[in-house]
Amino acid sequence: MWPNNGIVELFDIEVPILQAPMAGSSGAELAIAVSAAGGLGALPCAMLGPEQIRTELGVIRQRTNRPVNLNFFCHSPPSPDRAREAGWRARLAAYYAEFGIDPDAVPPGAGRNPFDEAGCAVVEEFRPEVVSFHFGLPDPALIERVKKSGARIIASATTVAEARWLEKRGCDAIIAQGAEAGGHRGIFLSDDVAAQPGTMALVPQVVDAVAVPVIAAGGIADPRGVAAAFMLGAAAVQIGTAYLQCPEALTAPGHRAALAAARDDQTVLTNVFTGRPARGLLNRIVREVGPLSAEAPAFPLAAAAVGPLRARAEKTGSRDFSPLWAGQAAALGRAMPAGDLTRDLADRAGELLARGARAS
Repeated sequence: MWPNNGIVELFDIEVPILQAPMAGSSGAELAIAVSAAGGLGALPCAMLGPEQIRTELGVIRQRTNRPVNLNFFCHSPPSPDRAREAGWRARLAAYYAEFGIDPDAVPPGAGRNPFDEAGCAVVEEFRPEVVSFHFGLPDPALIERVKKSGARIIASATTVAEARWLEKRGCDAIIAQGAEAGGHRGIFLSDDVAAQPGTMALVPQVVDAVAVPVIAAGGIADPRGVAAAFMLGAAAVQIGTAYLQCPEALTAPGHRAALAAARDDQTVLTNVFTGRPARGLLNRIVREVGPLSAEAPAFPLAAAAVGPLRARAEKTGSRDFSPLWAGQAAALGRAMPAGDLTRDLADRAGELLARGARAS
């Protein structure tokens, strides 16, 4: 059925549809639904402690025996910069005053955990079929332990150079993340987000550059996008934004409403929420402080100062200070169960590919 079965065979799944791990917006229920439908569900672990990961994995293993992907960030924690963090709070001072928040009472905090010894121990304990990384790869010693656990390793590349780097260091497949993708950019060999290619330009170049299977990601939300990725040489697609409207997702009501009303020209790359460029829908803080602010502390330190504003605004029903992560194809999303979405994407993309093969 598929022009390239590399990922289906590598991961032992039925359809080459991967659910993107979306920290804060997805958990066990979404992963279970996608895996049970024949795709590869994912559990994002960057915002979870080891015991929380164990709990979520326990639920997944009780409900499905299908393969699952554990996703981790592997950024290098920045050194605290008190002057920069104080400057960031000063930049947000007018908003603190608006909500009656004492800026001196805003606690510091990272908010995102890189892959470490504790995370690796969980991988060794539960032995997930796939482990994925964002922002490069962790220490080689940790990678070797993950491999010994039996897991396949995949990671995001935003350029051909990053894809080659990942392949050289042992990745079993590469996620080619185009500029259209929602959420944090996986960029790690440079910081020039302005020069990054889109999915349809990136995928064939990565396919030509590496020998391992390539997974297309970014701006893919319907069967046409899935079929197009395969025509460019991909062996699977990773889909995130389209799953955010599914009932199994943890998407907040305000975020769901924004996605339901999304247009093609409403997403931007912004660093105001975490300190690292990520694509999301425009809202007040992004317009007024960003989209990209030189004052934001390094990832993930910017998040702590924005957190109290988000909490106060959300209590009033406002999403003016909430990260509304979304890719450029958000308007193509549909509110339907994740299992149904997975099967529909696979079935209708397969029909398009078969029709194209017959026509040729």
